[in-house]
Amino acid sequence: MSIRRLATRRNFLLGLGTLAGASIAVAGKSTSTYVKNLIHTSRYESRDFATVGNAPLRDRAAAKGLIYGAVGDYLPLSSDKNYATSFARECGMLVSGELKWYFIRPTPDSFDFTKSDWVAKFARVSSMHFRGHTLVWHISLPDWFEETVNRQNAEGFLVEHIKTVVGHYAGQIHSWDVLNEAIEPNDGRPDSLRKTPWLEFLGEDYLDLVFRVAAETDPQALLVYNDFGMDYDNPRDEARRIAILKLLERLKSKGTPVHALGIQAHLWADATDFNPKKLRDFLSQVASLGLKILITELDVADHRLPPDIKLRDRVVAGVYEDYLSTVLDEPAVIAIITWGLSDRYSWMPEYHPRPDGLPLRPHPLDKHFKPKLAWNAMARAFDRAPQR
Repeated sequence: MSIRRLATRRNFLLGLGTLAGASIAVAGKSTSTYVKNLIHTSRYESRDFATVGNAPLRDRAAAKGLIYGAVGDYLPLSSDKNYATSFARECGMLVSGELKWYFIRPTPDSFDFTKSDWVAKFARVSSMHFRGHTLVWHISLPDWFEETVNRQNAEGFLVEHIKTVVGHYAGQIHSWDVLNEAIEPNDGRPDSLRKTPWLEFLGEDYLDLVFRVAAETDPQALLVYNDFGMDYDNPRDEARRIAILKLLERLKSKGTPVHALGIQAHLWADATDFNPKKLRDFLSQVASLGLKILITELDVADHRLPPDIKLRDRVVAGVYEDYLSTVLDEPAVIAIITWGLSDRYSWMPEYHPRPDGLPLRPHPLDKHFKPKLAWNAMARAFDRAPQR
C-alpha cells in the first residue's frame, strides 16, 4: 500500500490514532471465541465503582503528582462549547493530533500551524500542559512525500521538520512523541525495526538522530518513544515488549536523549489475557533504564460486548480500573492520557464499529459529556495511586 493511501486511511475523524497493532489483534476472532470470552465479564457485575466527591480527573491525578489528559483537536474544541468546557474541567493535559506531517506540511516548502496554534492557546488559557504527537511516523505523511523524499534528501527534510516544529513550540510544550511505532517484529529484521521510509532512506541511525535534533531544539521538552502492543500476556505482545525494551537499551547505550516510553494502551473490553504481574515487571524494567513512562492513548474498545449498555459500561470501567491500578503502582508512570474524552468525539466508530450498529462507549464521558462508570473507575484509580 502506498504512503499516500496509508495517510488517507489514517486521517479519520480526529486525525488521530495508532491502531496498526489493534487491527491485527482483532483478526481471527470467531463468534464462538467472542461468546466464550464474555465469561470474564461476570467479574465486574458486583464491583462497586463508587467515588468520593466530585473533583475532576485532573485534580485527582494532580493530588498524586500525576497528569491526566486527553487528545483533542481544533474542530470539536473550537465549535462545541460544552465539549471545550468539559475538556478544560477534566484534563490537565491536551494532546494535539494535528501536529503530524499530513496536517502541518501542505507543501515541501511550507508549514501551517493555524489549527495547532489555536489548540496550544486553548491549552494555555485553560492551564493545561500541551503535548505534541508526533514528529516522526511512517503514517500520516503528506501526499507529496512519496514523490519528493528520497535517499539523497531524506535527512534534510527530517531535520528541517523537527527543527521547525519543535522550535515553533519551544517553551510551550510538555512532551513530544518524537518517534512513533518504529518496532514491528513481524517485519522480520533481527533488530525488530519496522520497515519504514525513514529506515529505508537513512538506516537505523535515524532513531538516534531524531531525538538529538529534538533535544537540541528544545532542551526543556520531555522526549518520548511511543508504541503499542505491550499490554497483554500473549506471544505477540511479549515479542513487542522484548523488542521495545531492547530498542530503548540500545538508544540509552548511545547516549540518545530519550526520556520516556509512551505506552499507547488501546485495550479490549473482552480480552482475557491481561496479566498484571507481567506488565508490572515490564514497567519496572523500563524504569530501571532511568526512563519515565506515560500511558499515551488509553481507551477500551467495547465493539465485541453485548448490546446492553449497563453491562458494557461495567466491563469497560472494570478494564480501566484494573489496568490503571496496575500501571500506577509503578512510580515512573507520570501521566495518563486517554485517546478521547467523550464518546461524542471518538475515532473508534470508523475502525471498530459494532455489528449491531449501536453507538460505542469507550471513553470516560458519554456523548452528552456526562461521566460514565469509566470516569468513576479512573477517579478511583487516581485516588488510590501511590503519591509521586
